[in-house]
Amino acid sequence: MSILTSMTRTWLTRSARPFTFLNEYDQILPYADCENLGLYVHIPFCASICNFCPYCKVPYDPDLCNRYIDALLREIELVGGQYPGKKRVTSLYFGGGTPALAADRLGQIIEALRAHFDITEGIGVELHPDNVTPAVLSVLRGAGVTKLSIGVQSFGEKYRAVLGRSDVDPDALADALAAVPFETVSMDFIFALPGQTFEDLRDDVETAFSHGANHVAIYPFIDFTFTDSPVRAMPKKQKRALLDAVTDHCAARGYTRSSIWTFSSQPQARYSSMTRETFLGFGCSATTLLHDQFKINTFSVEEYCRRIGEQRLPTCLTTRFTARQRMVYYLFWAAYSTEVDGAAFERFFGVPLKKAYGAELRLAKLLGFMTEENGRLRMTKKGAFYYHYYENFYTLAYIDKMWGTLRTEAFPERLEL
Repeated sequence: MSILTSMTRTWLTRSARPFTFLNEYDQILPYADCENLGLYVHIPFCASICNFCPYCKVPYDPDLCNRYIDALLREIELVGGQYPGKKRVTSLYFGGGTPALAADRLGQIIEALRAHFDITEGIGVELHPDNVTPAVLSVLRGAGVTKLSIGVQSFGEKYRAVLGRSDVDPDALADALAAVPFETVSMDFIFALPGQTFEDLRDDVETAFSHGANHVAIYPFIDFTFTDSPVRAMPKKQKRALLDAVTDHCAARGYTRSSIWTFSSQPQARYSSMTRETFLGFGCSATTLLHDQFKINTFSVEEYCRRIGEQRLPTCLTTRFTARQRMVYYLFWAAYSTEVDGAAFERFFGVPLKKAYGAELRLAKLLGFMTEENGRLRMTKKGAFYYHYYENFYTLAYIDKMWGTLRTEAFPERLEL
């Protein structure tokens, strides 16, 4: 584990205690009192497997996919039926994998969720560019989907070859999106690829905005230890120059920065499945974050179906937060949006932010990482880069270890991070 992440965890949690995950869970989840609750559904099937992708996925098989979705509907009933009435939630996001491979059943999943939850801020679905056709988009819109996230990764032939991705026709994307419009159309790109320049990334961003997108996400390449990707990470100095240049370009064009890596050409365009105070996750590898616990479902499709068949939740690991651990988790994801609201922190924890982390906030402002106005802390360009830099360490020290373990063990007994 990285010394940096260990020291940071000890400092911010005021304890040397690691994040300990155990093979246990609550059959009744305490989400009834959670405000700003989000929903996430994972569909793990892909037509082909990208070697750089770390997410839980398996080759598409129609029979297995249907059996999985049958189990998913039962999981929704197991969790959603725990409390009377409908629970108000902010949003619903489908990730994968390639959810559009099950486009004909997404409406059924959405209706199952709507039986228990009142979704107030829209429904988002991740798409492979191959799925962006009028026929698929019409099915999705008819099911109630309002937001799309299209995993382009790069329009450039050179970088598609590096990533092992097929050709993408931006004109075909634009035609399909014009025929079937959505509230938010996000296109995802990977930056910090070998040899990538500002001009390469700028061209990707501008091609996206001129071909149907009103939101772009520019995610850094991370070399997970368990993937088969031959790509190596870009050096820190070069990566910072690239991120700063793209940030300056987007600011000059009048695009709104809605998180560390996302920019919108229209202020109302938003796409983020993780920046929620609390959320419920359904399906393989989906995570659930509540007031005092975080749990993750098994990565095994077969074991997931088996557990649901036993009328048991498919949780494989759970951590019970200390108060400080929960504060750190909250602040990490709040900072991802480039803004931390002190009043929201106090409502959630019952403790003023400056009382909990006054010294750290003063240091962050002194170092030029953030500014403060009316109780809101806003990340500077310098702060955004160092958030990204630390997030890379966090990912390799925590997520890489957890996901690497769960890819080979359906229900590990214990994991310390």
